[in-house]
Amino acid sequence: MTESFVGIPTEPIGSIPRPAELLSAMAAHADGRIGDDELATAQDDAVRDTVRRLEEIGSPVVTDGEQSKPSFATYPLAGLDHLAPDGAVIPFADGHQRQLPRLTAGPLRYGVHADRYLRAARRHATVPVKQAVIAPSALSLLYPADGIDGYPREAFLDDLTAEAEADIRGCLDAGAHVVQLDFTEARLSLKLDPSGGLLEQFITLNNRVLERFSAAEQARIGVHTCPGGDQDSTHSLDVDYVALLPGLLRLKAGAFYVQLASEQEPDKVLGVLADHLPGHARVFIGVTDPIDPRVETPEQVRDRVLTAARYLPLDRLGTCDDCGFSPFADDTSTSRDTAFAKIRARIEGTSLAARELAG
Repeated sequence: MTESFVGIPTEPIGSIPRPAELLSAMAAHADGRIGDDELATAQDDAVRDTVRRLEEIGSPVVTDGEQSKPSFATYPLAGLDHLAPDGAVIPFADGHQRQLPRLTAGPLRYGVHADRYLRAARRHATVPVKQAVIAPSALSLLYPADGIDGYPREAFLDDLTAEAEADIRGCLDAGAHVVQLDFTEARLSLKLDPSGGLLEQFITLNNRVLERFSAAEQARIGVHTCPGGDQDSTHSLDVDYVALLPGLLRLKAGAFYVQLASEQEPDKVLGVLADHLPGHARVFIGVTDPIDPRVETPEQVRDRVLTAARYLPLDRLGTCDDCGFSPFADDTSTSRDTAFAKIRARIEGTSLAARELAG
């Protein structure tokens, strides 16, 4: 780690494309050709390789690459009963869809907590490890519009709040550098409800969880927003970002990870960030676009950072990737090597900008 990152920290968002060996093991496990132990070995090998490669290219903070998650959104549901497959549908611009399950009975309990992934990554890491968790607002979509007999929505939200708190707290207690709430449904909510009512519900729910943490703990919690990159497409890039950011920045978090590299009007977005960023928070701007097949140069990244520095003070500025590279396990649209090349460009470009800004 070089001294440049003292002024401008840089962090990955989370997911990294899985190696071919892990994808093969996942398919074999799904078909019953290998057992749980063999799958777990393949997952741990992939985590070890991910951490190693991130450290080799100089990443001052690493993640497990979400190698063992079925998706960034559904990991807490692994092994749970009382789920039907016909839940909320998320449409993407290229026509493909993702569908959440639907809760059919209560109470809601997480089947897996994210500290499991954090502990696995920390066994292999020599630098700080961050952990991504799903925002409770995303899991609130599991509850059906027509309700559940004997399990009212308010009881569901009480359970969800408690489980989301436990998910975050478990990671903080296990030594996470930062816990990142993935709030990709934020921008989508404005597409589903342009009035902003759904977004306000999401923010209220997320703050209901975040307010359970002390100021010192909130300083180690961040929130990520993006237009939902998946299979080289997005679900809400056409939604005006400016309508989202003032509400998003009301969340009780110490860091905000904001997609920016793929935005058409970055200066407009930076102006809103500068006007609304809370006094205690740092904003990490996206400087690489995971769904663009072209690998950014360090110089392109440098220039994006220098632009951001015209709006944001250096002690409030960081860099990140716009989004995870493979948030769903079956997304092979971006190669593993391309992802690491983009991450290297982010690290090197951030360092270039920091040196230039230091004079």
